[in-house]
Amino acid sequence: MSLPIRHRVAALALLAAACLPAQAVRYEGQDFPDTLQLGGADLQLNGVGAKVFVMRYSAYLGALYVPQKASTPEAIYAQAGPKRLELRITIPLVKDVSTQEFVKAINKGVASNCSPTELAAVAERVKQFNATISDVGRVKKGDVLAIDYLPDQGGTTLTVNGKVWGKPIEGQDFYTAFLKVFLGSQDSDGRLRTRLLGQAG
Repeated sequence: MSLPIRHRVAALALLAAACLPAQAVRYEGQDFPDTLQLGGADLQLNGVGAKVFVMRYSAYLGALYVPQKASTPEAIYAQAGPKRLELRITIPLVKDVSTQEFVKAINKGVASNCSPTELAAVAERVKQFNATISDVGRVKKGDVLAIDYLPDQGGTTLTVNGKVWGKPIEGQDFYTAFLKVFLGSQDSDGRLRTRLLGQAG
């Protein structure tokens, strides 16, 4: 027996809704999905913001994905499971920029936001990550960097435009130290930090 027309319409509507892609958050003219799958986990977009440099131009847009949304750095650091920090290069006016700029920012941010004990524990792994990002050489507008924490796949990975660079760097403590470059209270970009934490800024 065939379903009444109104039932068939309702069923088609439900099917169409199930097939819709994740909704996106639009920021600075770019769309960021509000959910994504990574390492077998469903992640939520915690926040998205811009790293601003001279003349109020942005160098990159950053998006933070975590298992559960949180408004404090400590709550984000404490979450187990996969995480992602995505950086979309937006720098104008110049053709490209050296990844040594990231190395400098990482060294400064980790040193400023980690205790001496934490710093000693991650120092060699920071060097390893910096060597990997140095191998990338230069990045230009439109490039996308994904720094993922994948505990079941060895740790932190760096992907640039879909290409994986280097070997995974083990330890959640390393990924936490890396996130402190962006979420730490010292030497981080205040507005970017606020927005990555899901707050207006």
